Amino acid sequence: MDERLKRQMDFALEIDKEKNIFRQTHLSGDGRNENDAEHAWHMAIMAYLLREYSNEEIDIGKVMLMCLIHDIVEIDAGDTYAYDEENLKTQKSREDAAKKRIFSILPDDQRDELMALFDEFEEFETPESKFAHAMDNVQPLMLNNSNGGKDWKVRGINSTQVYGRQSKTTLGSKKLFDEVVDVILKDHIKKGNIKE
Repeated sequence: MDERLKRQMDFALEIDKEKNIFRQTHLSGDGRNENDAEHAWHMAIMAYLLREYSNEEIDIGKVMLMCLIHDIVEIDAGDTYAYDEENLKTQKSREDAAKKRIFSILPDDQRDELMALFDEFEEFETPESKFAHAMDNVQPLMLNNSNGGKDWKVRGINSTQVYGRQSKTTLGSKKLFDEVVDVILKDHIKKGNIKE
């Protein structure tokens, strides 16, 4: 096998480990915790289906790839829960080290391409990254809603925390924020699953 193909195949095998990184969010139907690979796949499909609700014109292929790679770094860095203030302090340094190691398995041109795409997602400045982030927020919210808000309730999450995180959704899609996110959050605040 030539060196380029070997590095591509090594990377393809390495990212299989993403299936073993479990998130705090549960599958719909009150199932087990979802893994990072399931989350990424779900986000990518949602991005394609919901692309018409982006605030700006987007390259949907780029958004989908962003969704698919954004959590690969968690193979080394682990999943950082959205409301875990202590682990959020070290998240960037852990993910930067993971990004360098994992993407460096690839041939240099593909390493640079995927690292740049990962960085674009993290920098949250382009229309594509804003819409990808909206998917990253809406997907777990949708699952938590389908499970009666249990993940918020069990962890004692409050409305300031949830709205703080979800406020970025509006930068990618005002319509999704107004007609999905805000409606779901107000319902769960009313039910007491999210504290005031």
